[in-house]
Amino acid sequence: MERTLSVVMPAKNEASSISSVVERISKVVPQAEVIVVDDGSEDETARLASEAGARVISHPYSMGNGAAIKTGARNAKGDIIVFMDSDGQHNPEDIPRLLDGIAGGYDLVVGARSSKSQASIARLIANGFYNRFSSWVVGHQIDDLTSGFRAVVREKFLQFLYLLPNGFSYPTTSTMAFFRAGHSVTYVPIVAGKRVGNSHISITKDGVRFLLIIFKIGTLYSPLKIFAPISAAFLCLGIGYYSYTYFIFDRFTNMSALLLISSLLFFVLGLISEQVSMLQYMNNEKKR
Repeated sequence: MERTLSVVMPAKNEASSISSVVERISKVVPQAEVIVVDDGSEDETARLASEAGARVISHPYSMGNGAAIKTGARNAKGDIIVFMDSDGQHNPEDIPRLLDGIAGGYDLVVGARSSKSQASIARLIANGFYNRFSSWVVGHQIDDLTSGFRAVVREKFLQFLYLLPNGFSYPTTSTMAFFRAGHSVTYVPIVAGKRVGNSHISITKDGVRFLLIIFKIGTLYSPLKIFAPISAAFLCLGIGYYSYTYFIFDRFTNMSALLLISSLLFFVLGLISEQVSMLQYMNNEKKR
């Protein structure tokens, strides 16, 4: 049976681009349900989206990009959901390429931006760091952790809805959650254009938030990956400091004891967290 498709776009004050984006989507995938989640816009975003043919769902006030994504996912009727920005950065003509990945058996297909797509050198460096660090945490190659242009099997995406933050880091959370849960993920190279209007993302504030999200998902799904290196670092410091004080002063200091005990505590904490994480995952599997 052919699966149905919904295209979900969060939008906040995107009156300058929303009409053309909706119209282009309708031309590329005319069978798709196009949903625009108006996140408390103060301009004509909702009206223009509706006139262009989209189904508009409005928040009474700005609740955040992630909250808009969750609203769209809950209300989407399609078996497959394509998430994309409403500011003109994502090319609707790339949607069939994402859908080809879903048809090939993948649960999540992400549009991976090239270096030419980065808005600045700072973002290029930051995204490169996020990709490498998150790849280490989940144990799989992540080509673009923060890309919001993606196609996903709706049923599986809804499993992680409670994890998604209301801010701008839903791609980070959903990508890592899919990997850790054992769902299949692939990447399709894309070139993102320049957005119409001003960006709502702050590199410093949201950059720190992205990093915290990585730690959050890492400790939730693979705690030992986070706690074991910390434990090893304290162990090395403890042994090193003990060796120094033993050979120089011929004694074992309180600082050496503190470092070694901290190493043990971090390891035990990681081990317990790993067991709790496994039990939680088993309970979620039973509920399905």
